Amino acid sequence: MHRVAAVIVPPVLSFDVSIPLMVFHSVPHYDVRVCTARPGPMPTVGGPDIVVPDGLDALEGADTVIAVGSGGEQAPTETLDALRKAAAAGARIASLCTGAFVLAQAGLLDGLRATTHWGLAGDLATRFPSIDVQPDPLFVEDGGIFTSAGAAAAIDLCLHLVRIDYGASAANAAARLAVVPPVRPGGQSQFIETPLPPERGTSFAPTRVWALEHLDHPLTLTDLAGHAKTSVRTLTRRFHAETGLSPLQWLLHQRIDRARELLETTELPMDQVARKSGLGSADSLRKHMVGRVGLTPTAYRASFNQAPTGASR
Repeated sequence: MHRVAAVIVPPVLSFDVSIPLMVFHSVPHYDVRVCTARPGPMPTVGGPDIVVPDGLDALEGADTVIAVGSGGEQAPTETLDALRKAAAAGARIASLCTGAFVLAQAGLLDGLRATTHWGLAGDLATRFPSIDVQPDPLFVEDGGIFTSAGAAAAIDLCLHLVRIDYGASAANAAARLAVVPPVRPGGQSQFIETPLPPERGTSFAPTRVWALEHLDHPLTLTDLAGHAKTSVRTLTRRFHAETGLSPLQWLLHQRIDRARELLETTELPMDQVARKSGLGSADSLRKHMVGRVGLTPTAYRASFNQAPTGASR
């Protein structure tokens, strides 16, 4: 059982507290505890009071420790000491939104890249000049420490951690239960100036669904534009406005994720995995898996495959 300790540091949004509970509780391999320096009733920002049941001793023996909240304010000394102790003991350390300020105050982000909510990234950089603050990504990993932007990006990070631990299939199942999209890549911009295309107010979501149903085909920009009944130029501009990625970047991410699920859930030969995911050949599959995941397809399957013997679908 993988133990997760969510360390709550007021002021905190009730939504932020719910994120690790929502994501990790949906996967049977996790034991999640919510703790704080002073257990008991706690007010939240713009929401109802919550009751945090556990003290900081919940960090002892935790596999993953996640700092949640603070709003950029100073965290209690005992919280910072507990985080340093957990990091020294080998726990995986992460933060959601303004929890990055807590990790910064503990000195755990010195010399590392990190992110937080885009509206507070400048403040984090000014107060902690030893941190390489990245204002754009949804989440960042450096030195084994993970930081995320706010709200939905925090969900993305938690799903990313599930995928690291138990594979794409488990992460996608958690995403479906939470009724959110599958894991978005951390490098995607957290702030998109034009989230809806201005020309018609329409969305390319139907075209993305169609593309997911045809990943085993050699889709081109012309194919996508033809389905969307628009020009390639308009498709490229508005697709990026909606997703933060170019159409071909988005398509490659989906192909790699499809390959990961096939490696986890089937015993198909590598050339068939490559073909069904649209990556073409076993050599191409290997190249993209190593580049994106850091593992060869064979090593990834050995780590995450849960298919019954003889499974081929």
